[in-house]
Order: sequence, then structure tokens, then C-alpha cells
Amino acid sequence: MRVLSAGARPWKARDWQNVAEKKMKVLIAGSSGQLGQELRRALVVGGYKVAALGHGELDVTDPEAVRQAVERMQPEVILNAAAMTDVDACENDPEAAFRVNALGPRNLAQAAREVGALLVHVGTDHVFDGEKGGPYAVGDPVNPVNVYGRSKLAGEEAVRETAPDFLVVRTAWLYSGRGQKDFVRTVLTLLDAGEEIRMVEDQVGSPTFVPDLARAIRSLVEEGARGTWHVAGGGECSRFALARAVAEFSGRDPERIRPAVTADLPPRPARRPRRTSLVGRAPLRDWREALRECLEGVRAGAKY
Repeated sequence: MRVLSAGARPWKARDWQNVAEKKMKVLIAGSSGQLGQELRRALVVGGYKVAALGHGELDVTDPEAVRQAVERMQPEVILNAAAMTDVDACENDPEAAFRVNALGPRNLAQAAREVGALLVHVGTDHVFDGEKGGPYAVGDPVNPVNVYGRSKLAGEEAVRETAPDFLVVRTAWLYSGRGQKDFVRTVLTLLDAGEEIRMVEDQVGSPTFVPDLARAIRSLVEEGARGTWHVAGGGECSRFALARAVAEFSGRDPERIRPAVTADLPPRPARRPRRTSLVGRAPLRDWREALRECLEGVRAGAKY
């Protein structure tokens, strides 16, 4: 049974067919990040009224700030792209990780409930331990092996417990070719610097092109999807195979990418799950096709 906080208005389901026809008002939390920026682009192209708030404009860990922003804007949909995603930083500062990745979604869920909005929360493959031996489906048991995964799982659970109307979208291995910490951009930078790169073969996942994910989330909202979904690039590969493909598809020498196993590399604060590729009801195109498009954008000088 759900219990409303003092002063909260009872949640009332919206007429979503009518909302879709008039184009929804959408609030994006975490809009300055890689995914947040692409979500804004996808929604603006779709004709939606978008309020895009980065961390400097909305701190999701501040419940009163979240409540006031949502009350002021009265969105039909809240998209949560705010997260602490540096896996090692989360391991070194669990309190910060849970504040952003668990408390933040709870605050947004509470605010969404009070204005009758749909909350769309972006989750991660790190809720799984990677020991299944094959791709993970939505209903598979969760068992995170690091602080990042545990904090993101807590965020999912907060959304399900608090928001009457929600959509959780788990994804994996995001890249866009832009941004300082982007995997594709990092590999290209190291190759251009003449460095030999060692990449692990024993970590496997589903590389996901961020613009594809953003468009898929928009489509799920338009189609009235609810519950938990897996949305990731089609197929799977290792970090080593992905880095080699970046080199090959960009016309660089793939032989400069050398294979390694996790145990042979310097230890890192956080344990990584071994195989967390995702399968679900909304598969995206094959990761190789998407990667080629990404690299075409890099060659054309695409920037944020």
C-alpha cells in the first residue's frame, strides 16, 4: 500500500492518448550529460516542450529543490538522466553514489507522484553480477558486485516503490564519440597519440550508441510503455573487440589494440561484472552499424 506524504495530492492517472496528441511537456534532470543532451535533441525534434536542467540548475539530491522545480514546470513526463556513473569513484565514495543514484530518483519519484507525471528512470547493466553465462533478460535475478550497481539498483527500487507511473530503462556501455570520458573518443585519442592500448577480453557487454537510446526512450514513452525494459545495442562484444572495431572503422591500425584479461591489469577500486549484455523487448540496431555512424559523425566534426 502506498502512503502519501503530508500535503501531497492523490495521484491521478492522466489521459495519455490526449497528452500524446498535444505533445507532452517534459522535464529532463541531468540534461548536461551525454544522455541528457541527446534526450533533449530527440524530444525537441519530436516537437515536445522541453525543460532541460543540468546539475547546476537542479540538484536531484535536494528534495525541496526537486519539488519546487516540478511544481513550477508541471511536466507530464520527467526523464531522469542524472547519475554518478564513474564506477571507481562510486566505489571510493559510496555515500555520494547512493545520494545521487538512489536518493535522487526517490526525490524525482515523489515529485512525479505529486503532479501526476510519468517518471522515466535510466538504469544500468551493472545491477547484474555477470555470471549468468549469457545475455540478461528483464526478469533475471539482480546481484550487483560494486557500489555503482548497488546504488543504481536502489534507485530503481525507489522509483518502483514511490512513483505510481514509471518506466525503468536499463541500458549498457553508452558511447557517442563526444565528451572527455567517452570510450570511443578515448580510444581514438590514444591511437592518435601513438600509444599501444591494452583492452580486456573478459568483460563483455552491449555497446549502445547514445542517440539510438534517446530515440528509443522517446518511442517507448509515445507507445505508453511502463515497467522495466532493457534497451541496448544489438549483439555483444568485449572491450577489446569494441576498441579494435573503433580502430578499424576509423581507418586506424587495429593491431595497436592488444588483448588482456582483467587479472593482468593494475587493480581498480571497483570490481567489474564479466558479461552483462542485455536482451529485451526493444532491441536497437547491431552495435557495429551504430558504431560506424558514430565514427562518421566524429570525422564530420560533430560536437556538443
